[in-house]
Amino acid sequence: MLNKVMTASVLALMLAACSGKDTPKTSSSTQEIKQASYMRDQIKIVGSSTVYPFATTVAENFGRTTGFKTPIVESTGSGGGLKLFCSGLEVNYPDIANASRRIKPSEVERCAENGITDIVEAKIGYDGIVIANSRKSPQMQLSLKDIFLALAKNVPDGNGGIKPNPYQTWHDVNPALANLKIEVMGPPPTSGTRDAFVELAMEGGCKTFDWIKAMKKTDKAAYKSLCHTIREDDIFIESGENDNLIVQKLGTNPKAFGIFGFSFLEQNADSVQGSIVNGQAPTFENISNGSYPVSRSLYFYVKKANVGKVPGIEEFLGEFMSDKASGADGYLSEKGLIPLNALERTKWKTSVLGLEPLTLD
Repeated sequence: MLNKVMTASVLALMLAACSGKDTPKTSSSTQEIKQASYMRDQIKIVGSSTVYPFATTVAENFGRTTGFKTPIVESTGSGGGLKLFCSGLEVNYPDIANASRRIKPSEVERCAENGITDIVEAKIGYDGIVIANSRKSPQMQLSLKDIFLALAKNVPDGNGGIKPNPYQTWHDVNPALANLKIEVMGPPPTSGTRDAFVELAMEGGCKTFDWIKAMKKTDKAAYKSLCHTIREDDIFIESGENDNLIVQKLGTNPKAFGIFGFSFLEQNADSVQGSIVNGQAPTFENISNGSYPVSRSLYFYVKKANVGKVPGIEEFLGEFMSDKASGADGYLSEKGLIPLNALERTKWKTSVLGLEPLTLD
């Protein structure tokens, strides 16, 4: 009899285990396993080659002074980094994307299509884009108009139309400039530096022609195509995302020029010099006060959904936005970052540390 009772009890327990009442526990366990498979113990960061040295410095300091692993930082260019960032929420996609320009609405849409709906935007400071050459050669004084005429694919023909760019020397562009072949090394289309350069320098010079400036209202697509398209002959040489490589090449070719961020100029000031643009030298002061015409804001973007899943993201944000890092006398200013003013810093620090979601104006 006792054996029959025990057998019945065991059967009852087995039936209970298989009943729907325990389904939530099974579901919860499955969810925990799924979440555990997602988690990493190291932050992944991709993006802008300009922001790369700043992010790397913060990451190294963060790994050295906290109990968290040093974040992995890769230089992929702003466009390439944001493409990776917006590709998904899974473990193999990055948590943070650096950018030397603001995220585009089309990129926000791509993120949303892949389940990334809460993005935290962080503005960290400013940078200037320089047109530099070797210190073995004279320093150039250029106008935005000179830059456009030297590097645009098509230029005004003098009769209200356009023609393929015929200019081969700086003297061809402007008789006041040296009779020196135009040879400029610069970033590829995936680079935020390239995006900012065509918007600030190329378009800035393009719209000095009144009839082209008027075109912006009548045919915006044609205006953008003319003002933003860089020539594709051997005058402009795409040199990848590695700005240090451009700096090195300038050392071996004193007649060439390179386009890169101010921080790389500062770090290599003994060997290269920035051209004066519209009468303004690319200096810390001129970029911070806005007088140097080719300057831009620097950003990074964070997946809010990954906070709490990947250890250290909030703490990393705290380090990056701290006064000791990106403040006026922070260690990033020694690397060439132009800090935000006090009012902007307070606004952005509050927004980032509060994990406030991005809103595009």
